[in-house]
Parts: sequence; structure tokens; C-alpha cells
Amino acid sequence: MSKPLETDAILKALVSLEGWSYDDGKLLKVIDLKDFNAAMDFVGKVGQIAEKQNHHPEIINNYRRVTLRLCTHDVGGKVTEKDLTLARAIQLLCSND
Repeated sequence: MSKPLETDAILKALVSLEGWSYDDGKLLKVIDLKDFNAAMDFVGKVGQIAEKQNHHPEIINNYRRVTLRLCTHDVGGKVTEKDLTLARAIQLLCSND
């Protein structure tokens, strides 16, 4: 079982994750893509990565904007290393698109 990270550790980790923030107890990233098809393709890729990591983030798609919120549900919705691992994988995906 994961354990919640302290706020200082979260903020330190976010320095290397462009566009991510710590908002309302969760990791947050908003991505604007080219169009709806690009957004849906991105959401599918995130879903595949998340499933492989057995992690299920909140994903909201509004036309070409995708909003991601990460927290670990089995520790009461707190941020853990599991969330940072997924954020890093998503960041790589953003870099490749």
C-alpha cells in the first residue's frame, strides 16, 4: 500500500513536471491539444498507461482540452509516489506529441 507524501515532497517533485500543479490535494494538469480527435487520442494513450500502472486518474475532456487530476484512492485521495510515477509517464507522452 502506498503512503501519502508530504506537501513539500510533492512540490519538490513538481519542479521537474512542466505544467503540473498541486491543487486541492491532487496533482493537476490541463492540456490544450490541436482538436477533439487529438484530445481523444491523448486520453486513450493516458488510459493505456494508467491501466498498465493499475492507476485510474480523473480525466475530463472538453473539446480539445484535457484535464487530469491524480490522487491515490486507497490512501484517502492523497498524493503518493504512484501519482508522481503516472504524472512522469504522462509528461513523457506530452513531450512526444
